[in-house]
Amino acid sequence: MTLFAEPLPLGKIRLRGEFMENALAKEVRYLLSLDVGRLLAGFYENAGIPTAYVRYGGWENLLIGGHTMGHYLSAIAQAARNSGVPAQAQEEFLGRIRRIGDAFSECGPKNGGLLWAAPLIEGGPAAQFDNVERARTNIVTEAWVPWYTLHKLLAGLIDAYDASRYAPVLAAASALGDWVVRRALSWDKETRDRVLSVEYGGMNDCLYELYARTGNADYARAAHVFDEEPLFDAILSEGKDVLKDRHANTTIPKVLGALKRYVCLDGKSVDGGRVDATRYLRVAEVFFRMVVERHTYVTGGNSEWEHFGADYVLDAERTNCNCETCNVYNMLKLARLLFCVTGDKYYTDYYDNAFTNSVLSSQNPETGMTTYFQPMASGYLKVFSRPYDKFWCCTGSGMENFTKLGDSAAYVRGNDIYLEQYLSMRVEADARVLDVSCNFPMEEEAEIRIGCAPAPFVLYLRVPDWANGAITLEKNGAGQAFEQQSGHIAVPVAQGDLLHIVIPVGVRLHGLPDCKDVFAFSYGGAVLSADLGTEDEQETTTGVDVTIPARRILSTESVYFPNAAEVIAHPERYLVRQGDRFLLTGGDVPFVFGLHYARFRERYAVYLHLRDGARRAEEKERVPIDVVQPGYGQYETDAWHSLREEHTLSETARGTSRRCLPGGWFSYDFRVDLTKKNVLRIRLRREDADRPLCVRVGEEVLCCGRVSAPSEAEEYCLDLPVPQDAVVRYARKKCVDGQEKPVLTVRFEGSDGEESARLCEWIEMFAD
Repeated sequence: MTLFAEPLPLGKIRLRGEFMENALAKEVRYLLSLDVGRLLAGFYENAGIPTAYVRYGGWENLLIGGHTMGHYLSAIAQAARNSGVPAQAQEEFLGRIRRIGDAFSECGPKNGGLLWAAPLIEGGPAAQFDNVERARTNIVTEAWVPWYTLHKLLAGLIDAYDASRYAPVLAAASALGDWVVRRALSWDKETRDRVLSVEYGGMNDCLYELYARTGNADYARAAHVFDEEPLFDAILSEGKDVLKDRHANTTIPKVLGALKRYVCLDGKSVDGGRVDATRYLRVAEVFFRMVVERHTYVTGGNSEWEHFGADYVLDAERTNCNCETCNVYNMLKLARLLFCVTGDKYYTDYYDNAFTNSVLSSQNPETGMTTYFQPMASGYLKVFSRPYDKFWCCTGSGMENFTKLGDSAAYVRGNDIYLEQYLSMRVEADARVLDVSCNFPMEEEAEIRIGCAPAPFVLYLRVPDWANGAITLEKNGAGQAFEQQSGHIAVPVAQGDLLHIVIPVGVRLHGLPDCKDVFAFSYGGAVLSADLGTEDEQETTTGVDVTIPARRILSTESVYFPNAAEVIAHPERYLVRQGDRFLLTGGDVPFVFGLHYARFRERYAVYLHLRDGARRAEEKERVPIDVVQPGYGQYETDAWHSLREEHTLSETARGTSRRCLPGGWFSYDFRVDLTKKNVLRIRLRREDADRPLCVRVGEEVLCCGRVSAPSEAEEYCLDLPVPQDAVVRYARKKCVDGQEKPVLTVRFEGSDGEESARLCEWIEMFAD
């Protein structure tokens, strides 16, 4: 198939301006500070090759170890081609790619082409893959998403080869691809279904890419094994709650892989027949709109605790664990490729918004470290990784995000150029050179100088969705009437032309579908957030070593106005710009706002309730003091919750859940409040009605019997009060990361030799 347009190579766009230059410089400094020997240590160990290096800690010393190497390869490949990176650093990165390629040439043959760095478990380097095939997925002892890790490695190798053209890198990628082919093409349906029920990243994506570079049809066949057709059917149904309870960053790469099938194979002859892959383009288009229109916050981010909720339920899911950075990283990849295929500016409108308000927002400009979550509940702060002892998935996607800034700002179609982001930059497309100067949204004017152009061409300027009125354009000092085509201004230009464009900016409000009075503010294309100060910025840990803000601090999330409808109709009259700040006036609380992407120290509020009348005693928000996500290992095996289990089954393909097999049980530690009434809330499914479930704290039985369900609810909650004497009798002190809290162990089991009802989505402890 033929693309509508192609993005300019990264080295052909040079971003300017203090903010962007600092963001890139901080990332480059971090990448250079990482020791390649330590990143390679696990690969050498698992290949039986002696090494003096010791692997890094954090996630790199757990069963997901090695995923960082994949991200690192992609990031340094981008840095090696980025014209904003000094030449000496570019050469250093190319040298590191060659070193890693040589190391993999040693390690791969020792394990039949498999490259593996995670600490070994019984069964050798491939044991995690064996365990997934047998539905053994305890992330501490059996398997932590090994196919996800393999996707990162293979994608990184492909990117590294594209940047370096170093033959051993492609050879290592091909050998790894061959290992995947042998395994994937041998699965029967039951095994394949078990494998695809566990997060596998974008294995279809990277295998289609490997096919595109080698022409080896086996890679395309193996890629198709990872095309999850039942998911694609559900998406194409466009039905209600198709994405509900699905792990967001598991799902998005699958759809990106579907789109890669269309791009790489549509119209080609494979296995003796012409491939019609239009279905997969439609999957990507429908999915993208579904995520943006049903599940996305004003920043372009999505998800709560990494999962999609019900359609159009967003306000109810605003917490301190929204908007995983990896999700936006993958949504931007999808938006970029969909624009290349279709030319629809719907995708670049999204890209511009999410790039500005989620990606730029995810980096600490002083340290270069990046976020895992970005809370949408007011009163929290952004929490950033640490350089050498965390290595989250979002640490890796952060490495990539900040070495490719601007890579989707301009596209070429024949001789013409599409400008899709208004950033200060130099653009070089073959012999054509553009210099763009602007400072949106704090200024509303841009200049574009055509420095070089051997022949006239058409410059297409995106009409952004944040334009606050009619755009005006001058060429060489004279006003211009212009034609709009598919949301772009078409401007014929030639060498020496100077364009002056004015895109009006202003204050806008953005609501949420499940609450009529909650709103966020933006100015031009930048989301604004209220400054809530820096009081008590303690952090705590959730999941497997994921750091989040420990406390929510704010006086109120509501502002009362004499006439809130007037504020909603004319927000520009009430949010008044004063230099770089914006003051909310006319209400009973004078919040001060600023650009959200530039905020990294303070607690903040993106959303506020704008309400009528005088302030009254508001109902106190009920916030759980502890939450466990049953079935999703990362958030149940952490140090606070300490999952213990025998004969249980976890599921993640349709929401998350854990149930006891006959004779089985599992337990978690929950933080409790010794001075208040504690209530355990569990979530059950109607389809499990009449299955047994027993819940105990020590010898105290909170419930025991066969569960019954409300007549209409597919999922429902059951609140189980914990008697105070049981709290006093069984609570014990537990210390994690220097914080000591009282905890109770809660045990779940079935009865009568039957499977138990499933515990689904979230188990929460409240203190009332």
